[in-house]
Amino acid sequence: MSVLSPLPLLRSPLGRLFTGFGAASASRSKVAAQAAAAPHLLFPRKNMHYQTEQRGHPNSSDYRIYFKTSDGKYISPFHDIPLTAETQADSDVPAKKIKKSEVLYNMVVEVPRWSNAKMEIATKEPLNPIKQDVKKGKLRYVANIFPHKGYIWNYGALPQTWEDPNHKDKDTNCCGDNDPIDVCDIGTQVCSPGQVIQVKVLGILAMIDEGETDWKVIAINAKDPDAKNLNTLEDVRKSRPGHLEATVAWFRKYKVPDGKPENQFGFNGEFKDKDFAIETINSTHEHWRALVQKQTNAGGIECKNMSCCDSPFKCSADEAQDIVQAAPALGNTHPVSSDVDKWHFV
Repeated sequence: MSVLSPLPLLRSPLGRLFTGFGAASASRSKVAAQAAAAPHLLFPRKNMHYQTEQRGHPNSSDYRIYFKTSDGKYISPFHDIPLTAETQADSDVPAKKIKKSEVLYNMVVEVPRWSNAKMEIATKEPLNPIKQDVKKGKLRYVANIFPHKGYIWNYGALPQTWEDPNHKDKDTNCCGDNDPIDVCDIGTQVCSPGQVIQVKVLGILAMIDEGETDWKVIAINAKDPDAKNLNTLEDVRKSRPGHLEATVAWFRKYKVPDGKPENQFGFNGEFKDKDFAIETINSTHEHWRALVQKQTNAGGIECKNMSCCDSPFKCSADEAQDIVQAAPALGNTHPVSSDVDKWHFV
């Protein structure tokens, strides 16, 4: 597990408390081949753990979770954490639990399972800290749609990926949503905002969110006791009946209580397999590579980074420190409205 700074007690919607830790168009096969040929061109490969630093007031619009290395240097979780942890040297998972052919991916956890606050990597802020999404001046919380309470998995993103809003996906016929690719960790551990875990990819769902392609990768924490037995979507269906169906239902309806229509899906809402998921991840990694090399329209994305060698956006440690120090100091946790716990029957 990544070493993280302790965060304050965060309120779980189940009424308990937990402690957080803190360019163009190309076929998937072609992009996958390019990624395989030079998957780590932009950053050095080395074992690295991550710490977090809070700024602002938890449960408020100024709250941020910044990331830094084990030696205290601030980084961007979007750009500086490697996409993959391919070997034991890059992973906290014992080698005997990893198949030789298995590629593990780093996942930045944004939202813990069972919680409601829509925490996300701030893609348009320097160093891309985690913050709570704000809509129409109000903090955003996902509704509890019966029988679910908050998010039904640990939810987060794969670093060094980008769903390019200028690229129309050949399968969904929609452009990307301008964010890193999303991940649902179906492991049994409840994670925390800012935690970095290694996951096995199992499949992917093509959600269409207000006309944009918004892929949802299905994965499992490599440290989970069931990880060694879950290698395909069929394994998930056999051992966890109803979980994948619940995932589609959750994504379809979660915005309805806010007055929005149901989300739609590519492939009639059917999951695609692991190989398809990995090709999609590789494609979004190539789009990210073009982004940080300034080879494409950034779409408002903040690309400041510490480790992408070929990137014109690379900044100094002093500059990164100045960015964090300019943010408000950590203050008191703000209360959360009881409306967050309301049931919705959709």
